[in-house]
Amino acid sequence: MTEEQFWQIVTRGSAQQSSQECIARLSAQLQTLNDEELTAFDKMLGQQLRRSYLWSVWGAAYVITGCDSEHMFTEFQCFLLSLGQDVYEDVIVNPDNLAKLEQWPLKDDYPYPFIEDFDLIAGQIFEDRTGDELPFVPAGTHSPAGKKFNNKPKFLRKAYPQLAAAFPF
Repeated sequence: MTEEQFWQIVTRGSAQQSSQECIARLSAQLQTLNDEELTAFDKMLGQQLRRSYLWSVWGAAYVITGCDSEHMFTEFQCFLLSLGQDVYEDVIVNPDNLAKLEQWPLKDDYPYPFIEDFDLIAGQIFEDRTGDELPFVPAGTHSPAGKKFNNKPKFLRKAYPQLAAAFPF
């Protein structure tokens, strides 16, 4: 599995694609992989999730949605992956650049940048096929890298000026 193949698989088909459509698309594409490719995909997915396991990215998620749990943050990271390599790399460097997104998935008229279970699909397919779990790959650190964001509005407006303007609190 090359990095290019990985990004082709995880990138959503269109900006309007719902979370459920992203999951269905990912699942269909992963079904075509053999077990070795599925294992390689899962390893690359874990590596990318570790790269964005940053307090600065979590702070952006907090500004947009009030994201306040590890589970929600993982679903946010999966949403970021679905936006493709260019956006993902840009957000890792400067999470405030998320304000440039023109369309956001909505739930009850609020931004909902989460994809549930996106990170579990490869493992489920592998287990269904083989009866075994994918090889365990350590997740890395127990807390995000970098300095924890301050959730006081004054700090958030300073740290994420574009997002604070787009998602006033």
